[in-house]
Amino acid sequence: MSEQRSGRPRASSREVLAEAACELFLEQGYAATSVSDITRRAGVSRSSFFNYFPSKADVLWGGFDERIAGLAELLGGSEAGGTVNEEVVRGLAAMADGFAPDSLALALINAQQMELDDELEREASLRQSRIARIVANRMHQAGVDDLRAAVVGSAYGGAVMAAVEEWARQGAGRVQLGEVVARALAVVDFRAD
Repeated sequence: MSEQRSGRPRASSREVLAEAACELFLEQGYAATSVSDITRRAGVSRSSFFNYFPSKADVLWGGFDERIAGLAELLGGSEAGGTVNEEVVRGLAAMADGFAPDSLALALINAQQMELDDELEREASLRQSRIARIVANRMHQAGVDDLRAAVVGSAYGGAVMAAVEEWARQGAGRVQLGEVVARALAVVDFRAD
């Protein structure tokens, strides 16, 4: 008969790696922290690290990247009804819905201490571009001309990334990302005319 453990359930290796990475980023800075440092702190092998994260940056962005992939899948499918703008806004809202505070939020609020400012700016720009491209492609499919689709996609990508930063500043555990994204999306006023 096996004994049942009480208390907190064991964290997954992914969570342990992310926690170890963030601790090290806080202690010695992002650039000074190697994947070997992270795996040593987490007590796992390098291959375990790469089973969960393709790179060190993915420790911070992995969960958000999964949401972007979901957005691409959602908007790449058939039309869901309503205007293309309504479809895009629903997709962006769904992307943010239920996003839990994670290592990204911690990094955003501790960027200076983790010596991550430049890295976060570069990586955030990549995500903003991905969102912009996904939105522009969907709008183009719906007949919106290329320039308008690109501009609107860029505006929505910028709105989402601004919302993510604001969410972290407000205290990611105190406010839902979906609420902040909804406010940011309301600023973008697209009309297909």
